[in-house]
Amino acid sequence: MEQAVEVRPGIGGRAKFIFGGVLIIAAVIYLVVSSTSASAQYFFTVDELKARGNEIVGQNVRISGAVIGDSIVYNRETTTLHFTVANVPGDNDEIEAQGGLAAVLHSAVTDPDRTRLDVVFYGVPPDLLRDEAQAIMTGQIGEDGVFYVEENGLLLKCPTKYEEAVPGQVEEGS
Repeated sequence: MEQAVEVRPGIGGRAKFIFGGVLIIAAVIYLVVSSTSASAQYFFTVDELKARGNEIVGQNVRISGAVIGDSIVYNRETTTLHFTVANVPGDNDEIEAQGGLAAVLHSAVTDPDRTRLDVVFYGVPPDLLRDEAQAIMTGQIGEDGVFYVEENGLLLKCPTKYEEAVPGQVEEGS
């Protein structure tokens, strides 16, 4: 009489499956972390950027400032735009405490004691580039102390453009 021998899948097969799964998960985590850190950029106020001095020269950074309208100069031949921004706070709570973004931008532009930064952008001036606009820029600070904005690295917000649009949109009795 022969005895039946029970064959169970070995632990080795299950271990290979688990090991393979762990390797795939580790690879996905590595790719996510490495791509996130490679595209990460620091966000600075003008004061913070100036305080860093030469240690930040050549690094890709993002900054924000209030455009000083009198400083805007555009050279059509070279499509080079020069302007100056003044420091604005980076904390939203501080901005609200000072009366909102429009008030903070106005104060920054009219206060001669605010830290200022010269900016160069190569390209056509955006439509919203005007006095007291908030410029959010991505680029690098040069050894000459000028901030060079990269292509597609200039975003402008102009809160005064929309101030009058909200009140009075709906008339009573309509």
